[in-house]
Amino acid sequence: MSVSGAPPRVLTVAGSDSGGGAGVQADLKTMLALGVHGMSVITAVTAQNSLGVQGAWELPVAAVRAQYRSVVDDIGVQAVKTGMLASAELVETVAELIGGTDAPAVVDPVGVSKHGDPLLAASALDSVRTRLLPVATVATPNLDEVAQLTGVRVASESDLRRAAAAVLAYGPRWVLIKGGHLTGEAVDLLTDGSAEHWLRAPRYDNRHTHGTGCTLASAIASQLARGQSVPEAVTAAKEYVTGAIAAGFALGGGIGPVDHGWALNRGTPAV
Repeated sequence: MSVSGAPPRVLTVAGSDSGGGAGVQADLKTMLALGVHGMSVITAVTAQNSLGVQGAWELPVAAVRAQYRSVVDDIGVQAVKTGMLASAELVETVAELIGGTDAPAVVDPVGVSKHGDPLLAASALDSVRTRLLPVATVATPNLDEVAQLTGVRVASESDLRRAAAAVLAYGPRWVLIKGGHLTGEAVDLLTDGSAEHWLRAPRYDNRHTHGTGCTLASAIASQLARGQSVPEAVTAAKEYVTGAIAAGFALGGGIGPVDHGWALNRGTPAV
């Protein structure tokens, strides 16, 4: 299953973003930048650009399962990352597949797009809580997703602990509560319920942040595949995505993407 000299392998299970800023496209760009071999299971196809999501079509469960088995059974994986799963049926299928795979799993519980377009059926929320989160090595909800999943609303940094406890109650080993929607410093809380890691970064005055959540989760998975611990992987991923946000660029008439190749473009390695 492994090839001598091959880089670590990471599998993204997510939707396609035709505009290239988020979803599977962002995941694969991140993985390339961080020196791992990226592979994909497409769960949905979206018509999407800098202005929003104009349409979304989920793939049949059989197609998702076949893609996953094809990759994992032949090539193998050192980490799995999930993104847009759209429906309860897809969430449950992917949770079952991940549960049977001996590799860390980073779950980005995608609920809405950067533009506010829904990417997860309301009926799927309970499946995320009861099936997907329990198989997660790290769950990476933003504040809107925390509210969707737990009902906890975070208004300030002091609320992040309460939010983390509410998500951990569903069973992930670690949770990273992303505080990017708060004012002031970009602060995130990583915890397994005992150890706490507060990650801080400057907030850049840059509206071109499409794909930040996908990028961060993929960066964490990439670093886990490289053998880092969860705190090490999350810290390195935060540094990578902070640089990508700082280098984000205008594209189309709306919100542009982060720059996944920012470190490569400057001639410095991102790892």
